[in-house]
Amino acid sequence: MKSKALLIFSTLAVATIVLLFFGCPSGKKSVVEGDAAQKVYVAPGQYDEFYAFMSGGFSGQLSVYGIPSGRCLRIVPVFAQYPENGYGYSEETKAMLNTSYGFIPWDDSHHPELSQTNGEIDGRWLFINANNVPRIARVDLSTFRTVEIIEIPNSAGNHPSAFVTENTEYVVAGTRFSVPIPQEDITLQEFKNKMKGTISFIKVDPQTGRMNIEFQILMPGFNYDLSHPGRGKSHGWYFFSCYNSEQATSMLEVNASQNDKDFIAAINWKKAEEYLKQGKYKEIPGVHYHNIYDEKKHMAYSEINDKVKVLIPQECPGLVYYIPTPKSPHGCDVDPTGEYIVGGGKLATVIPVYSFTKMIKAIEEKKFDKEIDGIPVLNYEAVLHGEVQNPGLGPLHTEFDGKGYAYTSCFVSSEVTKWSLQDCKVVDRIPVYYSIGHLCIAGGDSKKPIAKYLLALNKITKDRYLPTGPELAQSCQLIDISGEKMKLLYDFPTLGEPHYAQMLPASVIKDKQAKIFKLEENQHQYRTISPDQAKVVREGNKVHIYMTAIRSHFTPDNIEGIKVGDEVYFHVTNLEQDWDIPHGFAVLGSDNAEILVMPGETLTLKWKPTKPGIYPFYCTDFCSALHQEMQGYVRVSPANANVQLSWNK
Repeated sequence: MKSKALLIFSTLAVATIVLLFFGCPSGKKSVVEGDAAQKVYVAPGQYDEFYAFMSGGFSGQLSVYGIPSGRCLRIVPVFAQYPENGYGYSEETKAMLNTSYGFIPWDDSHHPELSQTNGEIDGRWLFINANNVPRIARVDLSTFRTVEIIEIPNSAGNHPSAFVTENTEYVVAGTRFSVPIPQEDITLQEFKNKMKGTISFIKVDPQTGRMNIEFQILMPGFNYDLSHPGRGKSHGWYFFSCYNSEQATSMLEVNASQNDKDFIAAINWKKAEEYLKQGKYKEIPGVHYHNIYDEKKHMAYSEINDKVKVLIPQECPGLVYYIPTPKSPHGCDVDPTGEYIVGGGKLATVIPVYSFTKMIKAIEEKKFDKEIDGIPVLNYEAVLHGEVQNPGLGPLHTEFDGKGYAYTSCFVSSEVTKWSLQDCKVVDRIPVYYSIGHLCIAGGDSKKPIAKYLLALNKITKDRYLPTGPELAQSCQLIDISGEKMKLLYDFPTLGEPHYAQMLPASVIKDKQAKIFKLEENQHQYRTISPDQAKVVREGNKVHIYMTAIRSHFTPDNIEGIKVGDEVYFHVTNLEQDWDIPHGFAVLGSDNAEILVMPGETLTLKWKPTKPGIYPFYCTDFCSALHQEMQGYVRVSPANANVQLSWNK
């Protein structure tokens, strides 16, 4: 068995090395159709048909692109500080990055997920995960701002998230790395006895979107990977792939590939809700931060929770079942009808497709091969709908077009394979450049996909773009799937390392965008809604500057009486009530970042001067013909100086 695993691993490794070092032989050839340019061209003044939301990977952020043009429209800061607008630097947004480990100004974001109603994308919110310090963020799609981040306790490596149930009842997250729960100092030789995984169900308020960890399920210590919810007939179930059923701790590239099959965990979350009502849970320690941005007060704050409810499968029969899945599965996807569950085994030679109907029958007939920690393992053949033969090397992720076809990314052979759900036959394939991970179809993981475009998110881009030294951008390729055959239209570089993307028609959210924050609704503690109210207030060594900004003047613009060692807070209110007129603010010697203040908003920049002098401040965002004149000065005197506060209005 071990030699077989080594052979498979060696074959895939060689194929990968060939691609990485030499590229694809057709890499510089044109494989697009003659009318491709016309299909992706968006004329000046015209809008793209779709928004695409791509994770930033190691950037920790979210990128927004217009499709089909491939134009980057926005970077939404989520899990990392962002100097462009002061996110994570301003006093109002610092709390968004609080965790039980302290202030964490970075992370690794992988999987965006749009909210759904009745299994269809509704355009209200987008959820995205932080991998390193386990967290889920919620982005408000009316403002394209991160408005909530919740930390997930008893977890490590929050890779398998964020995915939502078909009415956004829950956002669900798993653990990539098993750890002791609760954490303790153990030897790694105790892995199989002491290490566990958790799957967290995070309740979402249907009106506000506010999140709360409703419960966790304590799972065997495997590596849990990607997931998708049941929908339609399988609503109420959730499916998680998992690998390393060997529970190895070293050289996982070999030692976690010994078993012919790992598993997909099928979780009956409706039954979990019943067990919760019956009190069949345990409360265990689980300190976690819940960070919320108040859009009226323009201020983030943190709540701290210290425990969670945990369900244990051995004590809750019928809660979890394992479906054997070859081999080291990564993707786990559910078709629009909810009948078919597709596994993506990185080292598998086939794509297994399971039937939900057969799964329920197998459960009823108790067609179990064994149990693992009280979790029944279903018989593979009893649940199987079919296997897709020769799909390509390294199948990973699958999305659907709603016309009876599925599209699977194949990492090693760098291609997308199209196949029929009915008979599991491959009907088309197209090369991509190179080493595709995820792929995306608008609504491709919902009840109503839009079969027009497919995005291929590729890891390697050598020879695709002008070289930029040792580090190259990742690549997104746009593929036309409207016809019988897939057609490559276009490729464009991306920011960070997108892992997954979600796409929706622009019409769903374009006309629902907030354009300003109304001054009369501004409830910020330090708001200043008229230049006449501008002032400077000293509270010991803290100085609060109530400042307004409007084209093209700051009030106050000259300030004296600041001393070395003071903590100076510039509370800047943008008085504009016109769309797309932000004002920036920066001061000489500031050791964090600028702030970028939207119309009607108040933001705060903290500044601590360290030596006497005259310090200019200015608007950093070009706002009018007199933008250069939008400036002022702060006089800083020695700490023991007797200079009274004064300012110009």
